[in-house]
Amino acid sequence: MISSLKERRTIRKYLNKDIDEQLLNELLETAFRAPTTQNMQVYSVVITREQENKEKLAPAHFNQPTVTSAPVVLTFCADFNRFIKWCEQNHAEPGYDNFQSFVTAAIDALLVAQQFCTVAEISGLGCCYLGTTTYNAPQIAEILHLPKFVIPITTLTVGYPADIPAQIERLPIGAILHHEAYQDYTPEAIHRLYFEKENLAENKKYIEENHKENLAQVFTDVRSPRKDNELFSKTFLDFIVKQGFRLPD
Repeated sequence: MISSLKERRTIRKYLNKDIDEQLLNELLETAFRAPTTQNMQVYSVVITREQENKEKLAPAHFNQPTVTSAPVVLTFCADFNRFIKWCEQNHAEPGYDNFQSFVTAAIDALLVAQQFCTVAEISGLGCCYLGTTTYNAPQIAEILHLPKFVIPITTLTVGYPADIPAQIERLPIGAILHHEAYQDYTPEAIHRLYFEKENLAENKKYIEENHKENLAQVFTDVRSPRKDNELFSKTFLDFIVKQGFRLPD
């Protein structure tokens, strides 16, 4: 099992084969055993199977082909709507319209998403995380009819792999682990830890195609520039407030 997890790959292309509903439900029930803050389970999952609805979601995910080609699209949401309603019906005063509660629900949703991804891959399925979910959360919420206190956090496309792509590189373990306390990075350490990543053939190709001096500039100027980050930040924060969560003053 450890070997299987170490060999995992993101799968974006799927066979034209549906996922049995019983299997999908079993995988989701297994995912719902993931840890959750105070056992509140403040998350929900929206299943999208109908092609028409996948096509509605696609623009919110920048029309990535994996959205419309996958047999199943799962949107994992931070959801305090259900819990607040339960509190109010039982004459308990909920205090969950705040940023801390949103973060709690977002963490719960991500824990469940990752547990689903793990059990799905063990079962022979492939998954692809869509980081675009928070970029266009208002659009996704409208399509999925998400009420107050429900916010989309991440999306998984799921299906049987059409092929097995090459594994994406990762930083060495020494780049990430800190023993007992955080040890900040010297310029020499940064150079050493990113050297292999920077010198992979595919990354050198990205540098050349984007007419940049190095891989860092591909990220800062092309993949994730400041103007995009600030635009998506404002959109998402405004939506969090619109959905009922108050940000700190």
